[in-house]
Amino acid sequence: MTELATRWLGLELSSPLVVGASPLTDDLDALKACVEAGAGAVVMHSLFEEQLVEEQMAAHRFIDSRINMDAEARSFFPESELFEMGSDSYLQRLELLRHSLGVPVIASLNGISTGGWTRHARELEAAGAHAIELNLYDLASDPEETAEALEQRQLAVVRSVAEQVSIPVSVKLSPFYSALPAFVAGIEAAGAHGLVLFNRFYQPDMDLDELELSREVVLSSSAELPLRLHAAAMLYGQTSLEMAVSGGVHSGDDAAKAILSGASAVQVVSALLSEGAGALSRITREMNARLSGMGYRSLAEAQGVLSMANAPNARTWERLNYARLLHGWK
Repeated sequence: MTELATRWLGLELSSPLVVGASPLTDDLDALKACVEAGAGAVVMHSLFEEQLVEEQMAAHRFIDSRINMDAEARSFFPESELFEMGSDSYLQRLELLRHSLGVPVIASLNGISTGGWTRHARELEAAGAHAIELNLYDLASDPEETAEALEQRQLAVVRSVAEQVSIPVSVKLSPFYSALPAFVAGIEAAGAHGLVLFNRFYQPDMDLDELELSREVVLSSSAELPLRLHAAAMLYGQTSLEMAVSGGVHSGDDAAKAILSGASAVQVVSALLSEGAGALSRITREMNARLSGMGYRSLAEAQGVLSMANAPNARTWERLNYARLLHGWK
């Protein structure tokens, strides 16, 4: 049997399998079942700054629309607790999970302003988060803003949060950076402790019958994993940030590939949403069988073995392989 203990974000985990950010965060019993099935840590779903702002503005609009109904209207203000006016419910949930699960609980933060990121990060630390996962995603829609300007703004966010909290900060990236190693070097210099590769975006599709946009949750498949493996393999040895792979992990072999590429942890979501906590038990058994069958006594021995820095034929990761693959597709 392979010893599955690992270290991610400076945290000692009994297993590299982590419950990724998902609606499961709202189901304490489901999370307890995941921990019992072998989860090494839990990542909460994101606290979205813009959602909090919109909720606050909606409450203000409700009150303001009635403020001048008559001379005595000011005495009819609704009680403030009727509205969700901040991050209180999220923080209460965080405290509950920390005291109930017995594994590290990582809070997830998705903000839109430097001040909002840092304020909420301090709240998450005070509520007991073991670490914070920053969910970086800027939609490039302004033709006058360059990629460099966008990336510098994101690095400023990472730096501001890392300076404001003493707990580890991880950064969840999209796969759309043109020079990923350079940007990751900037993240490390900004004070982050880890990476998550990559975010999966649930983007709207088109309903041609109704001629409108539709939003449906489409679960991942193992076909999405190679993009993550390539990034982890390329970055391993180039950065001291501890990496987690997220997206496309559905089997023990998927998890083993992530570790062999250089990841310290593997986030699982879609398999849990479709199978429940039993998916973690299955993935754990399959991963252990695969790694022990390959002769690895510990996860540390397997980590990064097939990275670009260590693979027997590292050029397979490079562009040259693209031409060979196209010529040999038959």
